[in-house]
Amino acid sequence: MDRVKGFSKFSKMDKLKWVCSQLPKEKASAFYELRHYWHEDAKVQQRFDEFSENTISNFTFPYSVAPNFLINGKNYCVPMVIEESSVVAAASKAANFWSTRGGFKAQVLGEIKSGQVHFFSEKPFSFLKEEFSSKISEIKKAISVFDSNMIARGGGVQEIALIDKTSELENYFQIDLKFKTCNAMGANYINTILEEVANFLRVHWPFAQVNMAILSNYTPDCLVEASVSCPIDSLGENAQEFVLNFKRAIDISHVDKTRAVTHNKGIFNGVDAVILATGNDFRAVEACGHAYAAREGKYKGLSQLSLENNHFRFSLTLPLSVGTVGGLTNLHPLAKASLDVLGNPSASELMMIAASVGLAQNFAAINSLVTTGIQKGHMKMHLLNILSGLEASRSEIEQAKSYFSDKTVSYTAVRNFLASMRISQ
Repeated sequence: MDRVKGFSKFSKMDKLKWVCSQLPKEKASAFYELRHYWHEDAKVQQRFDEFSENTISNFTFPYSVAPNFLINGKNYCVPMVIEESSVVAAASKAANFWSTRGGFKAQVLGEIKSGQVHFFSEKPFSFLKEEFSSKISEIKKAISVFDSNMIARGGGVQEIALIDKTSELENYFQIDLKFKTCNAMGANYINTILEEVANFLRVHWPFAQVNMAILSNYTPDCLVEASVSCPIDSLGENAQEFVLNFKRAIDISHVDKTRAVTHNKGIFNGVDAVILATGNDFRAVEACGHAYAAREGKYKGLSQLSLENNHFRFSLTLPLSVGTVGGLTNLHPLAKASLDVLGNPSASELMMIAASVGLAQNFAAINSLVTTGIQKGHMKMHLLNILSGLEASRSEIEQAKSYFSDKTVSYTAVRNFLASMRISQ
């Protein structure tokens, strides 16, 4: 495409027209496709546009629900935003399965988040430590104006510490702050306080060169655990064989990173779908989750299986930093609707819901892998996508669904089926 000057100052329509003017003539329909997905309510569209920069359209994902999630004795219908075939069906199937076996048990193990002021100094740690101790009350006073509202809600800065990192990088130190952000994800609150601390250092510590001040998306002290359990014999026919194969699958995810990555991706199929539906940051959640999976120096699967006293206990411990107030949770109309559907949960309750969905998704995936194989269910759900891509008519779709009800679905098989149908007509 050609270079363009002042693009950010174009109107939205002019941005769209410019982009489409750069396309080949045979792609002219792109203008109408992109324009078609503008929201019909101008006020809603304006809000969407304000979420990002240089917007020219909206990108639509399916918005689904998975009912019958029994979590800590409470039944939820969980909103999920995801495009991958079979994820919602698998989560719903697992939710139904465990709803008759006591449901999901979940608990928040911690709600502490952190951020750091990163700085360099040629002074020894002993000198900095003494200076830090003499200034800590002034630092707290400097940030109090930004912390008072969060303290009133029961949160706020929990700890401020000087960290010596010189063993890892020459002259490198941190001021590490711990935060409790209540029902907010708290990114802006945390970063505001960190930058105030950084400004304090710039003024009062001429021997320190501040590099940056930023929250950490690694939140190993903001943890949630979800679990399901039942007697092994209640898992159905061939329960002992199923459990043996299930345990081996978990063990493989703990020793083989090639499997562990896919194992954890399945967990995030469920978690991310809830995070997206509620207007939270799935990128931060995923980055943190994968770092946590490698916290012992080797990347491992995140879920655990315990088999004691003829009892099956499947669990997931996951760092999850989410919010139910502020940001997109208040601004995006569907995020607000999602929280309504969930009964307007607190942030800690949302942590437990998302973790439970992640565990359900992981259970469903492993269940398929060690029994029928993943493709049987996945490709049946993918059938409609294949048919759509092959431009099947409504009549052809119905006939294909009937034909493939007891057959293996593949792109080639569906294409050949449609071709034979069309030849015979």
